[in-house]
Amino acid sequence: MKIVYMGTPDFAVAPLKALCEAGHEVALAVTKPDRAKDRGKKMQSCPVKIAALELGIPVHSPEKIKGNEEFLEELKSIAPDLIVVAAYGKILPKTVLELPKYGCVNVHASLLPAYRGSAPIHRAVIDGCEKTGVTIMMMEEGLDSGDMLASASVEIGEKTTAQLHEELSRLGAELLVKTIPGLEDGRAVRTPQDDSLATYAPMVFKEEGVIDFSKTARQICCLVRGFNSWPTASTMLDGQVMKVHEARPGKDVPTGKAPGTVISAGKKGIEAACADGTVLLTNIQMPGKKAMDAAAFLLGHKIEIGTVLG
Repeated sequence: MKIVYMGTPDFAVAPLKALCEAGHEVALAVTKPDRAKDRGKKMQSCPVKIAALELGIPVHSPEKIKGNEEFLEELKSIAPDLIVVAAYGKILPKTVLELPKYGCVNVHASLLPAYRGSAPIHRAVIDGCEKTGVTIMMMEEGLDSGDMLASASVEIGEKTTAQLHEELSRLGAELLVKTIPGLEDGRAVRTPQDDSLATYAPMVFKEEGVIDFSKTARQICCLVRGFNSWPTASTMLDGQVMKVHEARPGKDVPTGKAPGTVISAGKKGIEAACADGTVLLTNIQMPGKKAMDAAAFLLGHKIEIGTVLG
């Protein structure tokens, strides 16, 4: 099948490679444009562009899709059987959605209709969901609202967003390759989404990662895992931003102390009071330093009991 592939970040690399390995003709890869890294310094290509060029696939990175007649004509000249989208980052207009013979499909990192939107993995972890997954869906003009073709789930457990990101990318690649033949021979079953069950996963902002110690230990740990490895949860220690890469529940008995009060600091980590007991911050990072076990940090940096984080 002749395919135009549209994607940008690491998540979209595995599905692209899987299409090529399955023998499909990826005639064009469409990505977001190169961006300056580190405040206007060297221009950096996105992961999909790098992977596509390594695979010998032509790449187009238009600034916009809607109203871009030149780009639309390029797609028409290719005459793709299918457009595959995975975390592209731009909304496709009707003129593009209706162009391919078999339509446009999206590899979405949630079990739709849950977590439509741009940050489904982050939100599922932050919200403490037991499982998440990948859905292959037909695209329409609505936000991740098209008919579902296939889905597969995974347990979240204690996984971080970074770990799930990699796992779901691989799972999405496998599911995509299995699903495409059904579109071609008519076996694919389109299941409409129940819009009444839809939830949304808006973009994640750095400010949301500030730890609120008035919440439960589980909520705090879910936030830390949800923001790992980007943009990273944080709190304040002695007037400095302390990033928190790992945390786990401590004692499940209320301390009577103000939220964020340091109860102990030693081999187990930095133990702070929270809504239902304590939470242990076990891997932290201070400004200009590398991430390290909190116990190792405490060997050279004493934290007084009673210090209030945040």
